[in-house]
Amino acid sequence: MAREIAKYAIKYLIKTPKAGSIPETFSEDLSKKVLHFHRRLPGYQPTHLIRLRNLAQSWGVAEILIKDESTRFGLGAFKVLGGSYAVARLLCQKLGIDIQTIDFDYLTSDAVRKRVGHITLATATDGNHGRGVAWAAEQLGLQAMIYMPKGTARSRVENIRCHGGTVEVTALNYDDTVRLCSRRARENGWHVIQDTAWEGYEDIPRWIMQGYMTICVEAVSQMREQGVNRPTHVFIQAGVGAFAGAMVGYLARLFQDDTPCFIIMEPNNAACLFSSAIAGDGLPRNVTGDLSTIMAGLACGEPNPFAWNILWDFVRCFICCDDFVSANGIRILANPLKGDESVEAGESGSVGVGLLDLLANNADFGVLKQALKIGPGANVLFFNTEGATDPENYREILWHGKYPSMTYK
Repeated sequence: MAREIAKYAIKYLIKTPKAGSIPETFSEDLSKKVLHFHRRLPGYQPTHLIRLRNLAQSWGVAEILIKDESTRFGLGAFKVLGGSYAVARLLCQKLGIDIQTIDFDYLTSDAVRKRVGHITLATATDGNHGRGVAWAAEQLGLQAMIYMPKGTARSRVENIRCHGGTVEVTALNYDDTVRLCSRRARENGWHVIQDTAWEGYEDIPRWIMQGYMTICVEAVSQMREQGVNRPTHVFIQAGVGAFAGAMVGYLARLFQDDTPCFIIMEPNNAACLFSSAIAGDGLPRNVTGDLSTIMAGLACGEPNPFAWNILWDFVRCFICCDDFVSANGIRILANPLKGDESVEAGESGSVGVGLLDLLANNADFGVLKQALKIGPGANVLFFNTEGATDPENYREILWHGKYPSMTYK
């Protein structure tokens, strides 16, 4: 049964994971192959795993670890990992070759361009995924047509255009923009590179999810280098659930003898995974409306069905929350305790830390904290999935207290 902490506009559902079988899609062997591909991309560097020791001590947990994707390829977000891998797989499929047998430079060669002909990639995005697809197209000499939902920040549009992508901002919400993109692609013979799936469109979303595994491979290696054997708790924000499904799928397989506690977080107005979970029958549910939230990267109303099946089986807690939680996380990460490192986290990247603040410091969340076993033995892993990709809003939150924190003791 879902519970509500009404004072803070937060709802949560605790469930017992079914712990079903994990698709081979997220095997450790395949993840190494994906990492091998990314290492050959121009400008590849592993992103930092930031260890906030003093904050962890202050909040009564063993570790607070943040995989900081704000610096990935200089693009401000993790999304390029999925988009680049999926585009490369698409080209290899057209060429009839194995992605493991070729060098990235080969895919950019004139010989490949002659063989595959003129290709236009199309996608719908709130910003980060579209920028990643446009960057991949730029590297490979392809065209990119990017559709964006209403209310998209100007900075996110310009970030795509600077990579040569053609952008159309629609008068639609995200999910309807996806449908528009799909229809236009069919009419024009373009290739859709989307991280959600539907009947007849499954390979590319799966490849995108596989591309995200590089984040976990790096993070686990970095944790062990810092003397942390495994995460006990993993907070993962979700839109359609592709990123969350990939993180849960990989980590649940890797630590299957002692699976971490997975907590999925969504905005109140776009909580399609939470709505699916409270239905209780294991089937995905859509939510409709304008999906308004500052967490633009999570403003999605229709789950990726492949990802949903993984989340339903392995997630311990589904949470939907108000925008102030994300804003709190931004401020906390930008203004660390003495001795800790600051983190530039965008609205979709900060919500986990904002939520842990409530769990650690607010008595109203005591029941949830106890149920999740957040305490001195907890090694908590977060993913900062984006930097300040909307600089104006980021500054308003930090400087002028936009979306103020709730008062609590």
